[in-house]
Amino acid sequence: MTVKLVAIDIDGTLLDSNRKITPKVKETLQKANENGMYIVLCTGRPLPGVKEQLAELDLYGENDYVITYNGSLVQATKTNEIISQYSLSQDDFLEIELMSRKAGVHLHTIDDKAIYTANRDIGKYTVHEAYLVDMPLKYRTVEEMTPDMSIIKMMMIDEPEILDQAISQLPDSFIEKYTTVKSTDFYYEILNKEASKGNALAKLSEHLGITQSETMAIGDNENDLSMIEYAGIGVAMGNATDSVKAAADIQTTSNDEDGVAEVLLKYMD
Repeated sequence: MTVKLVAIDIDGTLLDSNRKITPKVKETLQKANENGMYIVLCTGRPLPGVKEQLAELDLYGENDYVITYNGSLVQATKTNEIISQYSLSQDDFLEIELMSRKAGVHLHTIDDKAIYTANRDIGKYTVHEAYLVDMPLKYRTVEEMTPDMSIIKMMMIDEPEILDQAISQLPDSFIEKYTTVKSTDFYYEILNKEASKGNALAKLSEHLGITQSETMAIGDNENDLSMIEYAGIGVAMGNATDSVKAAADIQTTSNDEDGVAEVLLKYMD
């Protein structure tokens, strides 16, 4: 089977436990890209949080693309041309903000410029997220969040036991209205219903004239499920969750064992 496009999650997949790209993975991806394969980083991070990896892998060429915010945004890396984008409305923001207050959980909101929180006691995981993705963190009241803002995603964030309790209180109607992803034990992401890594991969493939069967997706966590299920070849990392392994077509080694390189080498000419 010919693979023309491979979508690769970053944390827990592309990066090893030291948050580095191993030499073997880097060499393999650069060779695949030089041979004409689209290498697309597909992440829950915003664009500023992936620029280091894009630069390290030389993915700022004319035909390079990136999927960010768990599928909410697909764009060209060199020109920033937007292929697809899904946002949350002001009404969505107000509903999610109210729901988080009722549940007693910290919340932050992300657009393409910054991370915003109305929590006076700013959660440590919000600070961690701002540092991780290299975005400014701003305190802003609910009233200051204006309708002209393009909100890409919102995140309930807290200690795992507090977050799990909050999630259990959310009504079914809320869960059905949005795409929700528990990307880590302390992050619960809320996005436009149409936003997912799988939908983003489908949109980009269509844009490039690549069929579903010519795509590969590699991931390790719940937010990777949709793209692993969509791709012609869905790959679970050796360190993936049980649900990801169950959904995948094949399994590779872990992120500390060059898992991305090991599987790609089998499909490269």
